[in-house]
Amino acid sequence: MILVTGATGFIGRALVRHLSEAGQPVRVLLRSSPNSPRLPRGVPVEVAVASLNDERAIRAALRGVDQIYHLTSAGSEGRRGNLLKTDIEGTRILAQAAASAAIERLIFLSHIGADRASAFPIQKSKGIAEEHIRKSGAPYTIIRSSVVFGAEDHFTNNLARLLRTAPGFFPIPSNGRTLIQPLWVEDLVTCLLWALQNPDMANQTYEIGGAESFTLRQVLEVLMNITHARRWLVPLPNPWMRALLVMLDASIPNFNISTYWLDYVAFNRTCPVDNMPRIFGLMPARFGYRLDYLARKPWYSDLPEKIQKTLKLSR
Repeated sequence: MILVTGATGFIGRALVRHLSEAGQPVRVLLRSSPNSPRLPRGVPVEVAVASLNDERAIRAALRGVDQIYHLTSAGSEGRRGNLLKTDIEGTRILAQAAASAAIERLIFLSHIGADRASAFPIQKSKGIAEEHIRKSGAPYTIIRSSVVFGAEDHFTNNLARLLRTAPGFFPIPSNGRTLIQPLWVEDLVTCLLWALQNPDMANQTYEIGGAESFTLRQVLEVLMNITHARRWLVPLPNPWMRALLVMLDASIPNFNISTYWLDYVAFNRTCPVDNMPRIFGLMPARFGYRLDYLARKPWYSDLPEKIQKTLKLSR
């Protein structure tokens, strides 16, 4: 039995789907919520309802569990998230419970640049969480990833949407020269699966990224070419950019750009491009080749599929 935290997130949904396709029994950890969880459709999973901060409930959720994938993070929730409660204290409680339950392996998804001494909240919280895992005594593997993209991500989709709605110009933090190494979600999930199957990866930390590095400005240029939304990129100092994100997050319902987004692009998020081929024997996908989901399709492109569904329902 494999327990997955953060299973309703973008990466978690992809991981749960792959685990199920491989025939693995999966239990997902969900916190209590009035909303229906965004789990992959048609994927059979067990559900344990518990908060990461409830030690007794966590120990109950670990009964019969052999391995853990810990993906939960409050970073994507912006001002509504609590990094101390979720990423730091939640990880500490989970790691201690995993050690007590004699879990075979805890695989933790972290970020490149994670460091408890970092000035950026996201990187600082991940660095402290990593230390809690290492000190817990539970066998672990830590995967530090670069920025992850895919059809349901909060990175390329949100940027593309904002580019389409921007009034002729688009603000970018500082000069947009920060280096990013976009990693396709399917490649990341493959590495997560293989890490669990390789006993030599126990108690190790790895950094993985995509096949190539781009400046933030180059990433936006690629997205503008795909979405056909040409905008003038206007550099803004980081403090002004952070203030703008906080204002938009507070005033626009369902604004999906986290106020922690600047932490991800404040410094270079890269690692050697041969890390994934060397460690996992996998050649990562190129960024520009996996962005078809951003291209707008003509209204009639999916008309045959809609007609077929209508005919099936009418029978």
